[in-house]
Amino acid sequence: MNLLNISGSPHVHSDESTKKIMWRVNLALVPALLVAIAYFGINALLVSVISVLSCVLFQWLIEKYILKVPSTICDGSAVVTGLLLAFNVPATVSMMWIVIIGALVAIGVGKMSFGGLGKNPFNPALVGRVFLLISFPVQMTTWPVVDGIFPMNFDVATGATPLGAFKEGALPEGVTFMDAFLGHIGGSLGEVSALAILLGAAYLCWKKVITWHIPVTFIGTAFVFSGILWLVNPDTYLDPFMTIMTGGIMLGACFMATDMVTSPMAKSGQIIFGVGCGLLTIIIRNWGAYPEGVSFAILLMNSVTPLINRWCKPQRFAC
Repeated sequence: MNLLNISGSPHVHSDESTKKIMWRVNLALVPALLVAIAYFGINALLVSVISVLSCVLFQWLIEKYILKVPSTICDGSAVVTGLLLAFNVPATVSMMWIVIIGALVAIGVGKMSFGGLGKNPFNPALVGRVFLLISFPVQMTTWPVVDGIFPMNFDVATGATPLGAFKEGALPEGVTFMDAFLGHIGGSLGEVSALAILLGAAYLCWKKVITWHIPVTFIGTAFVFSGILWLVNPDTYLDPFMTIMTGGIMLGACFMATDMVTSPMAKSGQIIFGVGCGLLTIIIRNWGAYPEGVSFAILLMNSVTPLINRWCKPQRFAC
């Protein structure tokens, strides 16, 4: 008897390959990486290189010695996970060993424990990031201060992010919308420049790696919900423009919520997914213990993706 073997999702009839898609995502992350290096110096590059190499190494070791399957490190997915994990941590020297632990959790727990690419229910980079945030809260919330372009002093001072400062009472003095848009603010590597993130997202949309449904609904919902709260009480809630420009909303909406494996397949399901991510992000930011809520929001919506797929089934063309 011939058995039909079904691979993991996504199931898309296309001339594209997983390898081609993953390397396009890596290319789309380059603008944000360059901006992070420009603002945080060599530390940003070191964090990124260590994160990527650790993810690739752990995936190779698990596939070779535990799963005993052919290596898939050349498909670029481990590099994507490494870059996204690096984009979710501060660019400080003390983070190097923590990044390696995060890479092990992201690859070993978030990805390979479910069988590898296409089978993981949660975004691996976010699994690693949330683990680090819960396990090492001090190190994960000690942010370097941006001090011009290509800083030569690598022992940078630390300070609060705009979201963290607002959680404590007010935005840091001098922080403007353009600062947040261009990246002249403190935070993790992937938070520094909304412009660089949008350039990468535009490239992915052009190459049809992602569609507009999740990014637009995620960002739009966060903008509208935060705008309503701001209109009700502008002294208590952050204005909607700064809300979407600061923190991880742009990175999460464009690069992590759009993960093919962990997001709904149908367009209607993607809209529901994006709306849910936006609502949860603003709820956690304003009433949760953490000033940021993007990672938790996406992981929570990842958990209901099977239900969304079940509810939003595409129409059959025949009986």
